[in-house]
Amino acid sequence: MSSGSGPALAHRSVSNIRSTSGTHSPSGPSTPPRTISASFGSPAAIRADDDFILIEIGSRHVKVGFAGDAQPKTTLSCGRDGQRRVGDFRQWQGQQASPAESWTTQHEIWRYDIRDLDLGWVKDRLESMLREAFTKYLLIDSRPRRAGLILDSDVPIPLLSTVLDIMFQYFLTPIISLMSSATMTAVGAGVRSALIIDMGWTETVITSVYEYREVKTSRSVRGGKLLVDKLYKALYKLHTGKDEEEGQSRTISFEECEDIVCRLMWCRSSAFKASQRQSTQLDTVVEQDENEAPGPESSKSAHIPLQSTTPPTTLEVPFDRLADICDDNYFDSTSSSLSNFDDDELPLHLLIYQHLLQLPMDVRAVCMSRIVFTGGCSNILGIKERALNEVTAIVENRSWTPVSGKSADLLRNKLRLQRSSAISRTSEVSITGSTDGSDDGSTSSSRPSSIATVAEVDAIEAKLARNKNAPPVFQGQMRAIHSVGAWAGASLLCQLRIPATATIDRELWLQQGATGASRPVEVDLKAQSRQSMGAGGLIRGSGGHHTNWTLGAWGST
Repeated sequence: MSSGSGPALAHRSVSNIRSTSGTHSPSGPSTPPRTISASFGSPAAIRADDDFILIEIGSRHVKVGFAGDAQPKTTLSCGRDGQRRVGDFRQWQGQQASPAESWTTQHEIWRYDIRDLDLGWVKDRLESMLREAFTKYLLIDSRPRRAGLILDSDVPIPLLSTVLDIMFQYFLTPIISLMSSATMTAVGAGVRSALIIDMGWTETVITSVYEYREVKTSRSVRGGKLLVDKLYKALYKLHTGKDEEEGQSRTISFEECEDIVCRLMWCRSSAFKASQRQSTQLDTVVEQDENEAPGPESSKSAHIPLQSTTPPTTLEVPFDRLADICDDNYFDSTSSSLSNFDDDELPLHLLIYQHLLQLPMDVRAVCMSRIVFTGGCSNILGIKERALNEVTAIVENRSWTPVSGKSADLLRNKLRLQRSSAISRTSEVSITGSTDGSDDGSTSSSRPSSIATVAEVDAIEAKLARNKNAPPVFQGQMRAIHSVGAWAGASLLCQLRIPATATIDRELWLQQGATGASRPVEVDLKAQSRQSMGAGGLIRGSGGHHTNWTLGAWGST
């Protein structure tokens, strides 16, 4: 501190840092004020505009990540022991058994049958899972960010409204884009048209996508839930020696049954393919050590330890029994007639055939050559090849005719015999005619035909065909292709800044709700495509400017 009556130092004078109402001294230079834009004030603001969060919600799993990534940041599953509160010691109290009705319900986020479903419970559980994904794996703050939802197009409107309420109320998302899981799977496969076979948890869904639009959807209750339930009944019979009684508690945990399905479940090959290979391929001989004692029984069974039973035990499960469970769940070889099944429980191969049969001819020709298997149950060993071989056998037997029955089969066989006999007669006539004719006559008769064909060739059409390098379209044959998944396809689509058809603004949703959505035919798609595609352009381009919005394919459920 200064002492005495001497002058104060310049850097310690208060008058130098306080603004005065008088005129500034012109001795020092003045810096003009600068207006800094809020969008470029900090790198975090730019990153917030660029962040596009992708969320794929299934019956049991939630995938969350950023658009542009090859795979999601995390995949959260719903279980009974997850998200426990303080003081919940059920895991250590031995209460592993549960009634048959709630055995699988505790591992599901939602189900399509919402008659007995508590939507408030679904909302709380889903909100907790999304908040955990955002804060623990994505490492983002509470700043509003755009989001994209990848959902099945047949999700009921109450469930869709619950998900949108979570995003708009709890996470303050300004805009949400709805994307169909089947269409995004086709994008992930790199094709515009495909037949998507989703072998999911609750059911098997077949969706035909033509030029990025869903044409038809078929469903069957034969899914992973039914497969795990049949496996439990088989394990219970091997463990106790008797069938399960209705309404009793489950003695084997759900986790162990699901683990057996993921590790040991397999599917037998088709009989159609076996008979086809016998004529063209020789049987191979399996090499075996001569000193090793033959043990056919030990090589055909698996020893499975079970820790959830009381007391813990080890079961010897034959591999043939596992194959029988898979065949009975998905193919049901006991009957091949459609009259023995309901419309919602068709086997997998009959469901695929009936779906392709009801498609238009051009759509069928393209989709049957681009079959994509997805879902958790599609990873079962041999099930994809079995499904394709069974469908091929049905096509060769019945062709693409919707009429079936004994009379139709007799007529079809009669026409097939007549066609084969006519082909044999024409071949015999052509062979005899070629042997009777002379060489001079044949050469003289071939000359004018060749001259006529040369004269009929159009020079302009030949030039256009020569300059046209369009690759031929592969269609009309059964073929399966691979897809990287619905989440990766949606990530690619959002990274290319392509706006979704079903886009929902937060202000419009809070004002109108699901009742304010219009039908897709009443929405001007050209007006939606004119919005800005820059960083944050979707947010600014949709905030209240378009009062006519739609839920897309989700508005019809």
